[in-house]
Amino acid sequence: MKAIVLRAPGGLDRLELHNLPDPGKPGPGQIRVALHASSLNFHDLLVANGNINTADRRILMSDGAGVVEAVGEAVSEFKVGDHVVSCFFPQWQDGLPFDAVGNFRGTPGDGIDGYATEYTVRPASYFTLAPQGWSHAEASTITTAGLTAWRALVTDGQLKAGASVLILGTGGVSVAAIQIAKAMGARVINTSSSDKKLERTRLLGVDELINYRQTPEWGEKVLALTGGYGVDHVVEVGGPGTLAQSIKSVRVGGHIALIGVLTGREGEIPTMELMAKQARIQGLIVGSRRLQQEYITALEQNNIRPIIDRSFTLEQLADAFRFQESGNHFGKIVIEW
Repeated sequence: MKAIVLRAPGGLDRLELHNLPDPGKPGPGQIRVALHASSLNFHDLLVANGNINTADRRILMSDGAGVVEAVGEAVSEFKVGDHVVSCFFPQWQDGLPFDAVGNFRGTPGDGIDGYATEYTVRPASYFTLAPQGWSHAEASTITTAGLTAWRALVTDGQLKAGASVLILGTGGVSVAAIQIAKAMGARVINTSSSDKKLERTRLLGVDELINYRQTPEWGEKVLALTGGYGVDHVVEVGGPGTLAQSIKSVRVGGHIALIGVLTGREGEIPTMELMAKQARIQGLIVGSRRLQQEYITALEQNNIRPIIDRSFTLEQLADAFRFQESGNHFGKIVIEW
C-alpha cells in the first residue's frame, strides 16, 4: 500500500512515497479502514519540517477519513461500509483535560504512525462516525481544526446566543470558529491581513472586519466596535505576538481561548491589563473523542459544511505543506486519494 513517510530529521524535502505492507485483518476490538482523505494542520507542518521530532519513516498526518472495510471481534459501534474520521488524541476518550503535550506520543502522525496511507488497522476507539452525507475530504477537517474551534467556543467558552466573538485569522480553526459562532447566534469580528479574505468571511456572516496590517492597534478598534465594552470571547491563534491586543479586546470578565502559537512560543504578557480585565485565558489542545461526537452532532443538526480551499493528491503532500506555509489559503487544505 502507498504511504507518505518522513525521513529523520525532517524537512519537506524528506517526505517520501513508500510501498508498505498491507496491515491485514483487524483483531479483537479493531477496525480496518480504507483511508481516502486527510487535512493539513499547523501541528502536521511542525512535524513535517522537523520542528517536532518524530521517528524515522513516520507515516504523517493526524487527520484521516475513510470507510470501514472490516471489523474485529467485540466491535459493535461500527459496521462494514461506515464512513469514519480519526481522533487526534485517541487515548482521550472523555472527561477532563489531560496531559496533552505529554500524550502527543499517542497522536497519529507524531508519536505513532498517522493516516497518509491507503489502509490502516486501529482500535475502534481511534475513530468516530463521520457526519452523514459528507465527503471524506470534508470529514477529514473535523479531527483537529474543527474540534479545536468547537471546544474553544462551546465546551470551554459556553458560548451563548447574542455574545460577541473576536476571531483572529482565516485558517482552518478560525473559519470553523466563524461558522460555529454564527450558528450559535453570536456577533463576530474577524481580523486578517487580506481584504480579499475578509470579504470572504463577510459572506460567512461576519459582522465586523479588521485588517490588522492597516490597523496595528486593532484592540482599540475592537473596543470602538463594541462601544468600549470589549468582546465576550476571543479565539486567539497567534500567541505572544497578538495576545496583548487580544487582552485589550476582551471585556472585563471575558474569555480568551489560547489555541495557537503562530507568532512564536514565548513572549511578554501585559499582566496588569489582564488583571484589570479579570479575564480568563484558557489554553487548549484539540479535545476528547466524546467532544468530537458532540461536535459532529451539532454539524449535522445545523447543516454546517467546512470551507476547503484546495485539494492535493497523496503524492503531492509536500506541495500541500508549501502552500500551507505561504499563508494564502482560506479555511482548510486537504489531500485526497
